[in-house]
Amino acid sequence: MKTLIVGIGGVTNGGKTTLANSLLQILPNCSLISQDTYFKPEEDVATDERGFKQFDVLEALEMDAMMSDVHLWIMQHEGPEQPKTLQEECEKSVHFLIIEGFLLYDYKLLDDVFDLRYFLTVPYEECKKRRGTRVYDPPDPPGYFDGHVWPMYIKHKEEMDKIPREIVFLDGIKPKDEILCSVYADIKRSALHCTS
Repeated sequence: MKTLIVGIGGVTNGGKTTLANSLLQILPNCSLISQDTYFKPEEDVATDERGFKQFDVLEALEMDAMMSDVHLWIMQHEGPEQPKTLQEECEKSVHFLIIEGFLLYDYKLLDDVFDLRYFLTVPYEECKKRRGTRVYDPPDPPGYFDGHVWPMYIKHKEEMDKIPREIVFLDGIKPKDEILCSVYADIKRSALHCTS
């Protein structure tokens, strides 16, 4: 079986989950792994000198557990080619894994599995506005966005930019359908390529 693993990374509230869930609905043979499900319990997450919980760092995540789930998916979907019927489309012979999260490309073991990498960006003001409309558990304390979330995003993006790899940057301000169509077209091209 052929596999295609797609990373959907980016800034908080940039549209990662929306895009990933839309792809999950329209791609055949598709699975989704979300990095947000691997957060450690709040009591195990470090606190800085200002009292801010350090959720926006790799150490706040169970990355070993996430990698185990990714490798399990790969083992289950790589193997002998399944017989094809004449009616079967090329992309239907490919199994897709969408992995979405805010720190996908900062963790080498995870970054190494991607066939395609996307990164959603939105400007500071828009990001802050969107973050302010979301309800988190635990809730963001006053000053958390400016004191931790945005500075960590800038730090991680600068580190990510230093490592040479192909990442398609997407403008998260654009309409959701436009972003989805662009990414879906890329994925279809890659699926056709890997089955030819």
